[in-house]
Amino acid sequence: MQLQITLNSYILAEPLWLLLLLLLPLLMYWYRKGIGRRHVTLQVSRMQAMKGVKTWVVYARNWIQALRWIAIVLIIIALARPQQFWREEQIEADAIDIMIAMDISASMLSRDFRPDRLSAAKEMAAGFVGRRPYDRMGLVLFSGGAFTQCPLTNDRRVLQAFINNIQTGRLPDGTAIGMGLATSIQHLKDSPSKSRIVLLITDGENNSGELGPLTAAAIAKALGIRVYTIGIGTDGVVESPVSQNMDGSYQFAPRQMSLDTGLLKGIAGTTHGIFYRARSSDDLRAIYSEIESLEKTKVVRSTVRRSTDMFFWFLNVAFCLLVLELLLRWGPLRVITV
Repeated sequence: MQLQITLNSYILAEPLWLLLLLLLPLLMYWYRKGIGRRHVTLQVSRMQAMKGVKTWVVYARNWIQALRWIAIVLIIIALARPQQFWREEQIEADAIDIMIAMDISASMLSRDFRPDRLSAAKEMAAGFVGRRPYDRMGLVLFSGGAFTQCPLTNDRRVLQAFINNIQTGRLPDGTAIGMGLATSIQHLKDSPSKSRIVLLITDGENNSGELGPLTAAAIAKALGIRVYTIGIGTDGVVESPVSQNMDGSYQFAPRQMSLDTGLLKGIAGTTHGIFYRARSSDDLRAIYSEIESLEKTKVVRSTVRRSTDMFFWFLNVAFCLLVLELLLRWGPLRVITV
């Protein structure tokens, strides 16, 4: 079996070559011992006679041999074949197609949530999108009518941007739950995904639209689309919009609110989904967590290891050092003996 040394993302494919480094001290000792035989010795009667003779050339020649030792070390490392490696994760996902149908009627600005129902619903929906990296998801908005804000997409950032920019007042006021559900079904009916679901978020009773909610639910059931309904808001007196100003803002006042839980349970039950009631942001968070656990995407991961040889960098540096040593030794640092 081949021996390898690994450090972070680097590896030595042939580390046994590093044993040559053990010979380096012997070579250095042999070289230092033979210096005296390679140079002419000049005897003088007193050391004072040589004071001031040393120049930068003398000091430089004492260190020039270090270039050769460094080059030898780099060549040995190159023989050990240093490599940079990384791992690529290949993912095969049996993804789920999900359409979020969100109510944007004026009542979604009611202040029993902080700051209001719509803001809480947007925050939780954006977080839900960010936690499902492999699924295709889209967004439908409805009030008195319905329209597609974002078709099915894998681009999480784009979808989250659409969710964060949701505003009321883009459609006639009202709550057309059937139209919102039907528009979502339109995007899912031709989907090749084995699992297709709609998250329907509303706070009111169906009071507009050309298609009834239960009729839309029956269509979803026939197409094998499951609907999770989320009723958001508390029953009773809530500070809610009662009129709209000329500049588009709303006047708020205490108002009796109600939610048609029977209708939402009927939609979910028809399509083999589940009805949830959210009276607070914590409830919403728990609901999304439960839906995530129920609708799990099947993911198969495989790891591919790739590597790149780096020995040539060490050889290039070693070659440059050897050339530099030769140029210095036979150039400005050359010593002529007589």
